[in-house]
Amino acid sequence: MAAIAYLNFDGIAEQAIEFYSEALQANEVKKVRFGDFPQDPNYPLPENELHMIMESSIEFAGGKIMMSDILPSMKSVTGELVKGNNILISIVMDDMQTLENYFSNLSAGGYVIMPLSEMPWSSCFGMLVDKFGVVWKFNSDADKFLDKVISNKR
Repeated sequence: MAAIAYLNFDGIAEQAIEFYSEALQANEVKKVRFGDFPQDPNYPLPENELHMIMESSIEFAGGKIMMSDILPSMKSVTGELVKGNNILISIVMDDMQTLENYFSNLSAGGYVIMPLSEMPWSSCFGMLVDKFGVVWKFNSDADKFLDKVISNKR
């Protein structure tokens, strides 16, 4: 079982799927629109919502991210979408070239918080905010660091 980062967007999930698929060199992309399902004739969705993304996933290098749009007609139930820093996506991998490629690709149109560099806890660590306001953390060897600190505490 794996925990999967799930991102909600305000009508721009399609753009995010395209960006992340390219930036992360996705090997599989799946997406379903709200209009792909029969509508309840008593409560039909407005035309502009039928084209929005109901559910999607992109798979890359053993990772997976899921995304969808929050329908304007549902905001009375879900609340307004607020960009925040309480959710981020962490990519942990030993393949330095791929890590550097992902970092470079995802920083396009966004900004780098911390460039990829050696840190006491990682041989290569960095953080960025992409053009959709999503925070990404990169770490070449997080598991090794955690194991080392935990074993030293015993």
